[in-house]
Amino acid sequence: MTSPQVPSKVGLIAGWGRYPMVVAEALVRQGIGVYGLGIRDHCDPDLAKLCQEFDWIGLGQIGKVVRFFRRHGVTEATMAGKVHKVRLFTRWAWLHHLPDWRGLLTYYPHFISRSRTTQDDSLLGTIVGSFGRAGITMKPATDFAPELLVKLACLTSRRPNAAQQQDIDFGWKLAKEMGRLDIGQSVAVKNRSPLAIEAIEGTDECIRRAGALCAAGGFVLVKVAKPQQDMRFDVPTIGIGTLETLADAGGKVLAVEAGRTIIIDEPRVIEFANQRKLVVVALDEASRGALAPERMAG
Repeated sequence: MTSPQVPSKVGLIAGWGRYPMVVAEALVRQGIGVYGLGIRDHCDPDLAKLCQEFDWIGLGQIGKVVRFFRRHGVTEATMAGKVHKVRLFTRWAWLHHLPDWRGLLTYYPHFISRSRTTQDDSLLGTIVGSFGRAGITMKPATDFAPELLVKLACLTSRRPNAAQQQDIDFGWKLAKEMGRLDIGQSVAVKNRSPLAIEAIEGTDECIRRAGALCAAGGFVLVKVAKPQQDMRFDVPTIGIGTLETLADAGGKVLAVEAGRTIIIDEPRVIEFANQRKLVVVALDEASRGALAPERMAG
């Protein structure tokens, strides 16, 4: 029997990457019906195979989302997967993701009147508020798949050396400040000098830029949650692709925030990191500067 606390059906708004698939798989394992909406140019079409019902949406179709969920009796929903916000700045982007009437009203203060910013926290908060007024409660995806949150540990056989630990500490403070300003989640550091700071381009492009600027390699990437992080959306996420990009760019260390970062396919990530002699460590505020490398939990 389904527990009273567990919904019988959940709506899933799916962006880019494997994360929506992992969330859908977790919901199916729990016997929860998945009602999926895939964002065009982002979502993996295979997600439809895991859903009771599935349809495609443009980024501006807030009304279509509400109608789809109401039609199927969905009152709880979640978002998973990256939205490539940079695509909103391409020529004629809104013709491809044409907003419906509810979408137009939702986006009006951000893109037309400019009374609100288009920063992630502001924009996503407005979208979630629009769903709430329509009777749809947005939940963190990790409520349904808490095992995806990385735990405090050094995940790899290699541990950060003293110099790398200093770069982690420096990068952590810088990344937290960038997060407080709602700019990005990741920074690349070498010898306590910032090489690249993530903005709208995303983590992979930030890593590649760091690699281009640091031909000697060996830099550290720090990826953390914002101090004001809303766990319903834009939660820091890493997977095998992140590690592949880091290795190809010459990076050596990935430090993430324990308990507030999603890790996709963790066994594969760890195996790849060990094969490429990378360091992957999950820290928290208490341990990121004080915990000596040799004392980290393995």
